[in-house]
Amino acid sequence: MAEHGAVSSVLLRMNAAWPLSAAARDLASAGVPVFPCAPWGKRPATEHGFHDATTDLDQIEAWWRQSPGANIGVPTGAASGAVVVDVDVHGPVDGRTGFDRAARAGLVDGWELLVRTPTGGMHAYYPATPGTEQRSWQAARAGIDFRGDGGYIIVPPSLRSIEGNTSGYQVEQVNTGPASTLDAQRLRDFLDPRPAASRAASGGVDRDVDVDVSRLAAWVAARGKGERNRSLFWAACRLAENGVPASDALDVLAAAAGHAGLGDREIATTVRSAYRTVHPAPARRGARDGSSPVRGSSPLAADGWLQPNNAAWVLRN
Repeated sequence: MAEHGAVSSVLLRMNAAWPLSAAARDLASAGVPVFPCAPWGKRPATEHGFHDATTDLDQIEAWWRQSPGANIGVPTGAASGAVVVDVDVHGPVDGRTGFDRAARAGLVDGWELLVRTPTGGMHAYYPATPGTEQRSWQAARAGIDFRGDGGYIIVPPSLRSIEGNTSGYQVEQVNTGPASTLDAQRLRDFLDPRPAASRAASGGVDRDVDVDVSRLAAWVAARGKGERNRSLFWAACRLAENGVPASDALDVLAAAAGHAGLGDREIATTVRSAYRTVHPAPARRGARDGSSPVRGSSPLAADGWLQPNNAAWVLRN
């Protein structure tokens, strides 16, 4: 059998009978940082989410002593040495179709493991590319997410409860041949090409603005409590300012904001609010000052969210 990375090697030794605490300790002992998530769920149970992942066995023992049923989260990318193509099956969206297309194009070869997820989807594990940052992204319309730097996954033998039914993450297939790194950017461009750059007005002067949708989505997905909704609003404003249709913005940001812990209704409301803010309805005829609404300016500029020392500024430059 081909040599596997630390995450895959540990998962190959597991089965559904393993206690979650034992699996967490085994991963940590192999150098893979872990953190607890809600029992039967995916939401992180620590204050800073996957940023709290550790290989400290004392901390891990304390976490699972407090919550023995906590699912196991593993940060993806350089932190664990593994990246994952997450193939979703939700309602009318079946990511297996996109994955099959990518396979025929030779873009997803070299996986180490295929893990079946409780919703009927799949996680394909690959070794992270050494010395190269591989940012997480979402291709919502294709039903495929990439979990790299800035992301995390739930690993076996974790369990989910969905509509009253409990099922687990299970290793379904093992690659006995050579594994290889994944060209995540090429896969993303194949599944969900970025919108072309458009021109937006800033202070009355046109300038080129390149909206990197994958970076916006990854940034939103990594937000913690207290900043998720505001970050989603800011990202939606950026897309609105650059001419991305509201329906496309919702497709792009829904998976990211859901990953951060926001509910579907809250996500839709926030995105709509952002678009109304950037593109307000024209002033009624006979308005007192006779002026037209100002468009193209960010609604968050006034309170400092567009300043260079803010994390959000990085996404613009």
